[in-house]
Amino acid sequence: MTPRLRAVLPCLLSAALWLPVRSAEEPAPETVIEAATCDIQSSETQTLSVFTGNVTVTGNNIRITCDRLDVVSLRSGDKQDTVGKQDRFKSLIATGKVRIVQGDREATCERAEVLPGEDRITLTGRPMVVDHGNNSTATGEPLILYRGDRRVHGSNVRITLPPLKDLSFDKNQPPPVPPAEPAAKQP
Repeated sequence: MTPRLRAVLPCLLSAALWLPVRSAEEPAPETVIEAATCDIQSSETQTLSVFTGNVTVTGNNIRITCDRLDVVSLRSGDKQDTVGKQDRFKSLIATGKVRIVQGDREATCERAEVLPGEDRITLTGRPMVVDHGNNSTATGEPLILYRGDRRVHGSNVRITLPPLKDLSFDKNQPPPVPPAEPAAKQP
């Protein structure tokens, strides 16, 4: 990867993907994208970066692995620059054996579409979201994750939660006798 490419990449993903708010004193770490190949094309308004082959993104409390990653970012600055300054992250589409890990949450699927302007990530292709913090699993098609809300929406879902407390009667005790009804009053 060229030094110029390494300089551009930290801007591509830093504003997206479930990222927690950091204090002003604590700068966010650089985002690093590694892949077998990449192709970056710029227009006057945006840059399309396509990474293929063993793609790994490591950034601000997040790690993504996949087969292909398409990143669209808005650009500014000198229009004559080959790549230009990357201002805002517009979209990210990860495909092929996608795995996203952030903190105690993990998502797997065949396709993840990240739209930070809409604060959502849509997972398709046998998606599964596991929250190791509360021992829950969600599957469905699609699953939509809302950034910052720890909210999942989906269709045809199956949610697996930890066991509920047994609320039935003690099997070793006779069942309780219902209270007697009060006697009817005579006129």
